[in-house]
Amino acid sequence: MPTLKEKAQKLPGYKNPMQTPRILKVVVSAGVGSFKDKAKFKIVEDRLARITGQKAAPRGAKVSIASFKSRTGDIVGYQVTLRGARMHEFLDRLINIALPRTKDFRGINPTAADEMGNYTLGIKEHTIFPETTDEELKDVFGLAVTIVTTAQSKQEVVEFLTHLGFPFKK
Repeated sequence: MPTLKEKAQKLPGYKNPMQTPRILKVVVSAGVGSFKDKAKFKIVEDRLARITGQKAAPRGAKVSIASFKSRTGDIVGYQVTLRGARMHEFLDRLINIALPRTKDFRGINPTAADEMGNYTLGIKEHTIFPETTDEELKDVFGLAVTIVTTAQSKQEVVEFLTHLGFPFKK
């Protein structure tokens, strides 16, 4: 079975394999929700590290919002940037294991691609990953997976990811 990297180089419609789009990086991010519950910070950080295989970096608030009682610099989420082998391994697990485990899964939305060649996928429950199935269900959080590619348009991104095996809605 060919890997994602091998599949990407054999995309039809390009004269040269160097012209085909490439995946530059995958960014996995999750918000912590409530600032008062400090235990949730550790839970989100630990589970993101388990899912991605890399330590999560804290992300601070850019502006203060009085109604949320947050100040500039307060930790509001965690983020992991994956490149190389870890990125390909994560995407393989996402496509073949995690997405099919999603409740009532009918495919991912092709309109989530942007004009700059990126695709952002929202996941409602982190428990679809097998690394996190043994934990309590009260601490379920969502995460965003952004796939940054060298594609030049929305259509090119969707065609490229379809070729790699992403299950888009019909």
